[in-house]
Amino acid sequence: MKNQELAQLLFEIGEFLELQEIPFKPQAYQQAALAVDNLEEDVSDVYKKDGIRGLKNIPAVGESIALKIEEYLKTGKIKYYEQLKKTTPVEVDELTKIEGLGGKRIKRLYKELGVRTVKDLERAIAEHKVASLFGFGEKMEKNLGEAIEFLKKSKGRFLLKEVLKDIKRIEDKFGKMKGVEKVSVAGSIRRKKETIGDADFLVSIKDASDKYLVEKIMKAFISMDEVVKVVSRGETRSSVKTRQGLDMDLRLVPLSSFGAALQYFTGSKEHNIALRKIAMKQGFKLNEYGLFKKERKIKGETEEEIYEKLGMDWIPPEIRENMGEIEIAQERKLPRLIELKDIKGDFHCHSDWNGGNNSIEEMVNQAKDLGYEYLGISDHTQFLRIENGLDEKRLMEQNKHIKKLNEKMADFKVLHGAEVNILNDGSLDINEETLKKLDYVCVGVHSNFKMPEKEMTERIIRAMKKPCVNILNHPTGRILQRRESFNVDMEKIFRAARQYSVILEINSSERADLSAENARRAKEYGIKMVIGTDSHDKHQMVNMKLGIYQARRGWLEKRDAINTSSFKELKDYFTF
Repeated sequence: MKNQELAQLLFEIGEFLELQEIPFKPQAYQQAALAVDNLEEDVSDVYKKDGIRGLKNIPAVGESIALKIEEYLKTGKIKYYEQLKKTTPVEVDELTKIEGLGGKRIKRLYKELGVRTVKDLERAIAEHKVASLFGFGEKMEKNLGEAIEFLKKSKGRFLLKEVLKDIKRIEDKFGKMKGVEKVSVAGSIRRKKETIGDADFLVSIKDASDKYLVEKIMKAFISMDEVVKVVSRGETRSSVKTRQGLDMDLRLVPLSSFGAALQYFTGSKEHNIALRKIAMKQGFKLNEYGLFKKERKIKGETEEEIYEKLGMDWIPPEIRENMGEIEIAQERKLPRLIELKDIKGDFHCHSDWNGGNNSIEEMVNQAKDLGYEYLGISDHTQFLRIENGLDEKRLMEQNKHIKKLNEKMADFKVLHGAEVNILNDGSLDINEETLKKLDYVCVGVHSNFKMPEKEMTERIIRAMKKPCVNILNHPTGRILQRRESFNVDMEKIFRAARQYSVILEINSSERADLSAENARRAKEYGIKMVIGTDSHDKHQMVNMKLGIYQARRGWLEKRDAINTSSFKELKDYFTF
């Protein structure tokens, strides 16, 4: 799919325009980039079906941007982008990945220090030239240095969200080929890890001796549009590298061994080792070809039959980490993990009243399309000026707007919340009298992430103690591949959440916060959780599935997340 590459180009055009301080245009390109990135359909298919008109139907895409998309689809380039890059030769893509760097700061670094690349910035930091710039200072210089080091650790890894659409398209492509029996991705992608390093595909065919079909499959794999390098090509395995830099393998396996191969290549390594030990104790040998009794293969076509033969229930891929799942599967007591179909609403959505791209009405329509019963609007509050946060007066205006909207709908409810900022001393940036008038209150840390653990923990717990607070959003503050979690004692947070009946969020955006490990610990404490998308655009609401993956990896069941509840059942958690 070209969506991601195109979205990146549009985003970079926006950044270049911001560097040149051209008003309005940067936001237009960045909103278009977001819309293209969130498209479920390949943008080239949209164009094939309806030309420019089809492109203009993509949200935030007008005539000018549609023409540039058309140019990209026809030529693989956008001249406007090339011109901007020549006039401002800065590696915008790389620099914007560094936490704390936006267009204005990149421009200052370029103009005053000649910083064009991450290496240039590293050199400037090492020579202590950044601290003296207006708007930076020693603290910012130190933070930028730490952010660069964090970015280096993430090199070669991809966010799950970045590869899912391509993976699904490849699975579908080979699944539709005549003669192919089964297709599946394996590895960390199948286990739905937060970040992945490569992709492994398994394909089984009816007749392994059909050399024409084998050749056809391998040729189709190495000839895919996104492939830039063929690493190896063989009769049963080929390896390629994509334009993104992702390594992909495709293996042909006999149908009789498909389940064994899928189990083996799904992993994790620790899970597989533990499973092989169990097989050995029972007098079997387990490998990627099957489950053997001496030299005779007794099982192998499906994963289910292998797990069953070893005396346990089939284990969902998301929890195959050798963290107790095998023992519980042997007892036949595995939890029934939460599913996307269980979700009845989303509590963490932003509107155009602050930093969002869509009106409340547009967000509601999207929620209805997703089959939800309710939607919570929780816009940022006043301290977060970059998001045009709402003060008490604006919150009450929004409250009236939502009440009027609810009067028009009989089968759907809009809940009015707010994402309130936890200030350094644990107080909130909106008075409690106003917050009591809302349906629910989320709180979160959006500033001063470098506080010592004791201070940060006390800061958050002071906010959690307030009777008006219902949900703690993104509890550790991390953003995958951009920012580490802040220092916080999560055991104390768990105890406080239980004591004060505060719900903890699993954030479906790039935060993936709570982590799977923390979600499981919260479950063990008996704490209720909520899966929220943190959507600033209606198309981001489909990212609920990413939160579901995280929740499943944390062993959550339907009963553990409050947004599996019907609207009537929500009264068990909120007083509205």
